[in-house]
Amino acid sequence: MNKSIITVACALIAPVAFAQTSTTTTEQTTTSAPATTTTTESTTYEVGTVDTYTPGKTIVVKSERQGPVSFALGTAARIVNGAGKIVTAPLRPGQKVRVYYTGTGDTRVVEHVQVED
Repeated sequence: MNKSIITVACALIAPVAFAQTSTTTTEQTTTSAPATTTTTESTTYEVGTVDTYTPGKTIVVKSERQGPVSFALGTAARIVNGAGKIVTAPLRPGQKVRVYYTGTGDTRVVEHVQVED
């Protein structure tokens, strides 16, 4: 009888003694594109009224902050209204405008002129 009790006890304990624990490891990897740095000049704007305008060449604006400011009109410069539509009529002295440009001093180049009127 003792032998059968010991056999039953061993049979019940054996699965627990030899049981293996399982561990699941999840590894997450991400791939990212290499960093790209793009350097561009920042666009600035000046608000004022048109003093003189020579289509395709220059515009001089009486600035609210600096007085008369001259800008070179590049070939890509465009004149738009508040809705962004192209204005085909030439600018007139006294018209209120916002001139978006890059550069400083003598190297100010117009990107676009927004007519405020």
